[in-house]
Order: sequence, then C-alpha cells, then structure tokens
Amino acid sequence: MSDKEEAVFRSADMSLVQIYVPTEVARETIYKIGQLDIIQFRDLNSKVNEFQRSFVNELRKLDNTERQYRLFKQELDYRDIPIKLYPYEFVIPQQSDIDDLVESGQLLEDRVVQLRDSVETLYKNQNYLKQFKFTILAVDKFFHYQLGGHGSAIERSLLPEFDESRLLLSSATASASQFISGVINRDKVGILQQILWRILRGNLYYHSEELQEEIYDVKHNAYVAKNTFIIFSYGSLVHDRIVKVCESLDAEVYDVDKSEEARSKQLSEVKSKLEDLGTVLSESENALTSELIAISQDLGKWWEIIAREKQVYKTMNRCDYDGARKLLLGEGWTPTDSIPELTQVVKEFDQTQSIPTIVNVLSTNRTPPTYVRTNKFTYAFQAICDAYGTPRYKEINPGLPTIITFPFMFAIMFGDLGHGFIMFLAAAFLVLNEKKLSGVKKDEIFDMAYTGRYILLLMGIFSMYTGFIYNDVFSRSMDFFKSGWEWPEHFKVGDTLIAKEVGTYIFGMDPAWHGTENALLFSNSYKMKLSILMGYAHMTYSYFFSIANYIYFDSIVDIVGNFIPGLLFMQGIFGYLSLVIVYKWTVNWAESKYQPPGILNMLISMFLSPGNVEEPFYPGQATIQIWLVVIALICVPWLLFVKPLWLKRQLDKEAKQHAQYSALPNDDEEVGGSNGSTYNNNENDDEEGDGEDHEEHSFGDIMIHQVIHTIEFCLNCVSHTASYLRLWALSLAHAQLSTVLWSMTISKAFGPTGVFGVVAVVFLFAMWFTLTVCILVVMEGTSAMLHSLRLHWVESMSKYFEGGGMPYEPFSFKGLLDSVF
Repeated sequence: MSDKEEAVFRSADMSLVQIYVPTEVARETIYKIGQLDIIQFRDLNSKVNEFQRSFVNELRKLDNTERQYRLFKQELDYRDIPIKLYPYEFVIPQQSDIDDLVESGQLLEDRVVQLRDSVETLYKNQNYLKQFKFTILAVDKFFHYQLGGHGSAIERSLLPEFDESRLLLSSATASASQFISGVINRDKVGILQQILWRILRGNLYYHSEELQEEIYDVKHNAYVAKNTFIIFSYGSLVHDRIVKVCESLDAEVYDVDKSEEARSKQLSEVKSKLEDLGTVLSESENALTSELIAISQDLGKWWEIIAREKQVYKTMNRCDYDGARKLLLGEGWTPTDSIPELTQVVKEFDQTQSIPTIVNVLSTNRTPPTYVRTNKFTYAFQAICDAYGTPRYKEINPGLPTIITFPFMFAIMFGDLGHGFIMFLAAAFLVLNEKKLSGVKKDEIFDMAYTGRYILLLMGIFSMYTGFIYNDVFSRSMDFFKSGWEWPEHFKVGDTLIAKEVGTYIFGMDPAWHGTENALLFSNSYKMKLSILMGYAHMTYSYFFSIANYIYFDSIVDIVGNFIPGLLFMQGIFGYLSLVIVYKWTVNWAESKYQPPGILNMLISMFLSPGNVEEPFYPGQATIQIWLVVIALICVPWLLFVKPLWLKRQLDKEAKQHAQYSALPNDDEEVGGSNGSTYNNNENDDEEGDGEDHEEHSFGDIMIHQVIHTIEFCLNCVSHTASYLRLWALSLAHAQLSTVLWSMTISKAFGPTGVFGVVAVVFLFAMWFTLTVCILVVMEGTSAMLHSLRLHWVESMSKYFEGGGMPYEPFSFKGLLDSVF
C-alpha cells in the first residue's frame, strides 16, 4: 500500500470513481468499503422517492427491529438495568443471522410487551385496591367519630363543629343523606372543593384526609401523594353531578357501604385480594426483570449489527440497481491515493463470480469535496476552523497555522505563569489518560474539554511562556535575573524615590516595575503597542496566503487586481504604523532633546493634513508620508476597476466565440452527444447539489461584487487592526483581576500569627485557590479563548479564506450508535 499524502496544508487529491458490482456480492462489497472509510457515495437516485427505491423492504424490516431495540432500551433505562457494551469485532454477518435477529426481535418484543402490560395492569389493580382500602378506613373512621363512636374525648375535640341550623350530622341525617367517597391527587384537593362549593352553593359537607403512604404511578415511574375525600349531599341528581366532577379531576370514586359490618367485610375482602395480587405482581416483576437482564447482555451487539446492516442498504439505495444485468452501479468521491486500496478490496470476490467487479476512474469538471487528513492532535484545531466554514477544494487550509497562532493569541491575553501551569496540568492529565477516558461516558462540557485536550495543552504552555515575559505569577513578580534598575539606599519615609537605570533585564519585564506608581502606565503603553504589532504580523502573513491560493489556481487577475493593491494599501498605512512603533522603541528619548511624538496623532495628521508634521520622528518624514497617502489613494481605484474590466474583456471574447460557434451547422447535436457520453449517469447532479455553479454573471454583477470587496477591504484594514487591541485589554484585565484577588484573599493571611494565623492561611489559601481556578482559569480562560477564536475567524481568515467547500463525509460504520449509548 502506497503512503498517503499528508493533506493538511491543502485538501487531498480527490477522484470520482464508478464501481460495478454483481448483485450477488453487492452487500458484502459495500460492507468492505464501509470498513475502509474512504469513499463518499453520491446519490444516483435523487429523483426517486425513498419509498420507491430498490431496497426499501429490507430497510423497513431493519427500521422495525431498531424500533424494538429502542423499546428494550427504554424499559432497561426505566428499571436502571445497564446495557453491557464491549468492543465489537468487525465481521460481515450472514443474511441468515440478520433474519434471526429480526425474528428474535419480534419474539422478544411480544414477550416484553406482554410482561410489561401485565405488570402495569397488576400495578393499576393494586393501586385500585390500596386506594379502596384507605377509603374504607377513612369512611369507617369518619363515621366512628362523627356519629358518636367510642373515640377519645381528645380525638373528638379535634373534629370540626357545625352549626345545627346549617347542617348537623346525626344518625338520622347520615342515613337519609347520600355520601360519595374516593381518592384524589393532593394537588387537586383545593380545586375540587372550589368547584363543588360553586356548583352546590355550599349545600354539602366535605371531609378529606391524607393517605398514610404515597401511591406508585407506574406510568410515570413516580410516587404520588393523595387524599381521601367524603362528600355528603342530598338528591340523586346532585350525587351524579358530584361523581362527574370528581372523575373529571382524575379522582377514583369507590362505593363504600354505610353499614359497619358491611364495611368490615369489604375491608377483609380487599386485604385478601391485595395479598394475592402482591404475590402475583412480585413474580411478574421478577420475570420481566430477568427477561430484560438477559436482553441487556447482547443488546449492544445486536444493535451494532442491525445499524451497520441498515447503513449498508441505505448506501445501496444511493446506487443504480440494474435488475436485468444484475449489477449495482455506485459512484462516489475517494482520495486519489486510496484508489489502489479500494480496487483491491472490491475485487476480492472476483474469483467466485462470472461477472467481474470493475472500478473506473471518471474524468469530471465537478468540484470534489474537501478532505483534510487529521490525527488526534490536529483534529480539534481543524474542528474550530470547520465550524466557521469548510475550505474550498485545494484552498489553503486555515487549520494548519491555527495550531500555533490560536494558543499563542490566547496566551497574550492570558499571560500568567501560574494560571498557565494550572491549565497545563489539567490538559496533561487528559492527554496522559486519553486511552482510559476515551471509553468513559462523558457529559457535554467534559467531552468538549477532552476533545480539545491538545488545544488546552498548548494554551497552557504558551501562557506560561507569555507569563514569563510579563514576569507575572499569580500577580506576583519573579527575580530570576539581576534587575536593570537600582533604588536609592538612603531615603526618608514619604520621599518620592526614583530608580536609576544600570542595565537591561535579560528576559521579559523587569521586576523593578512591580509596585511602582507608573507601572500601569508603562505596561499599558507596552501591551497596547505590542497588540498592534501582533495584529499586523497576524494579518500580513494571513494575507500572503491569498497569493499562494491565486498562484495555485492560476488566477493572474486576482494577483494584479486584488493582492498587489491590497498589499500596498495595508502596508502603506499599517505597515508604516508598525514600523514607527518599533522605531520609537529603539530611540533613547531621555537623552534626545525632543519629546517623544504621539503615534496616534501622527497617523491622524498623515491623512488630514498631508505634508504637515508637527513633531517629526525622523528627517524627511513629511515627504514619505505624502507618498504613502498617494499610494493608498491610487490603490482604491486599482482595487475597484482592474479586475472587473479584465473580466468584462473576457466575457466579450467568450460572447464573440459563442456567436461564431453557434453559427456552425449540426453543432448542437455533436455537443449534446459528447456531453451525453462524458456525463453518463450524472444527469441528476444538479439536483444533488455537488455540481458546479453555472450561473452566469453580467458585468454589473461583477462590478457590484468588486465594489463591496473594495469597501470591505479598506474598512476592515482599520477595524481589524483596532480589533487586535483586545489582546491588550484582556491582558490588562486579567492581570488586574489577579492582583485584586490576591490582595483581598491570601495577602490578608500573612499578618496574624499563632493558631489564628495558621487557620487564616489555610482558609484564605483554599478560598484564593478555588476562586483562582473558577474565575481566573475557567471563566477568564473561556473569555480569552473566545476572543482568540474571533481573531482567527474574522481578522485572519477573512484575508484569504473563501470557504464554500463541501465536507468529505465518507461511508463508514464509525459512531453509528453514539447518540444511543
């Protein structure tokens, strides 16, 4: 097998292939191709309804089996029975094995549904009898107390008293009145009382008690709190209305006898039925649980087999099936360097077949899908770029430079040696234990962290590097090298001290700046200018990717009409600004006779008053700035007109050639025949959406597009450069927040001594460390990561990235059940 090309800087070379497979081995061949994961099948039946395709009957059977498996999983989850999962070795199942799974799935479904329905019915009966029992007890208790039973005086004193003029229950009235008893959900008790009060206008007596235990609701797998109720009223019509109201609120109404002896007989019968029902219910539950446990042992393997079989037939439905010749014609995109491997696999069945399997490479002008090969290190970086858009085929892939620039831009905003080290340790744990964690079921947030573990690792390393440059460890400075400043040895309290420069700090920021009055002023100026330089460098190298694309696609007009004027415009303004910043750093203004000029004022006056320089940086500055402004002004019409005029000339030439060509006799027929032979079986490509866009553009459309491009480019040069100031703003905010957190927590623990001092150190350190991880590492880190992502998506990728590519999605068996388990 030949070595595969790297395919990281640009998409891998893709080829359109046709595969002719005898129907006898079509299923096995598709299985082998799916194992390879190297071909993206095109839908050759896009105009055919899904229900009219060749293998719809097979898919219906498999869909029904998957439905049965989902039912099994639902029942297993309902009873908290885990499904056994283990690595599944790839084998091509026999058709008889699939038929056995389909048949067994139906038998198991019938068995499980029968047991489940039986258990649900038994639970409903048990609930009915339980509620009946509690209703009988409640009625018996009510009559016992209210009608002069032998209850204690204390118990009777707790019962409500009623005015005899309204309703006084006695033996006579109780026997003459009708009562309704039952059970209702506790949250509906108040609703029932209000409705009955309004309907009967208060002509009733209502009594309610809470059930001693909650009733299990098998439908919702939850316990429900309920109350018994007893309602007294007069008249059969009123009685029927009350029953209807109770039933509308899902209450259970029970016929409890008025006689104490009859109630005792009812209660005895209910208890006896409950005991028998409990025994039957326990046995049914055990039978259902045993059945489900046996299913759980093999459900994962069964489901994997059925899912792969279903994926195979879906792919076969995308192919052209010729029943007369017993051939299956498939067509799809595959990496060019994978064609030998594909050919070898599909020809494994040639020895047993009279009709050979043929792999044919087609010549086409269609745009292939974009395929960028990734590994476990580059996958996450490529994913964040693909979230913005898929590169056009053979366009420079932004995922490659993102591997370095993304974590480094993050580190500029997050620069702290201590915080970076915490992030590095967390990422290193994920990297070192990636094999163990790969098989662990993860929630959404942890899965994102695990997928981007190498991004986190580089972000931590680069943050440690920038923190070393900033000389910042948890807002503290480090004296690794000798300082370049000396403080006076003799001073009085209250004196203003001025340090003396005696050298240069070897690496990074001098720790002598820490704690000085002008430290913030110095770091602000330094980081602000540094962010401009980083933005200029980032946008410039990104812009040079565009000329690499133009050269690769042989687009001379884009080089002359877009790249050159754009480069002159951007470098003439912002390249010059960056050069002045570096120049200003190189001049020792303390020894010169001049005040250091302001760069912002220089840039503004460069355009508002050309030739007028009030505070010059260097001799001849006015002349140079005039020429730079003139070049920038020339570049605007250059960007605006060169490419549209060149394209207009090409359109005019094509129109003349077409007029001459259409005048030739019998030409249409020849062209039609040629196209018909070249694009055999591709007549529905436009329907599929993977063909070229053949929409014609007039000169007006081209001009409008170029005007928009010119305006966007000129404005973006300004706005994108200013956008990089977020590097300075986030870095400043992170450093100041770290300082505040230190001063308000752990710094207060270093004063007290003794036992109180020890307790204060432990407690405040725990508080400081927790807040550091939660706020400065997690929250601030997420914010800096999002800002770095924006700088890549907008400021960098807009300089060269066109997008609009079709992602390469090969036929594969990977991850078929990821959403299930």
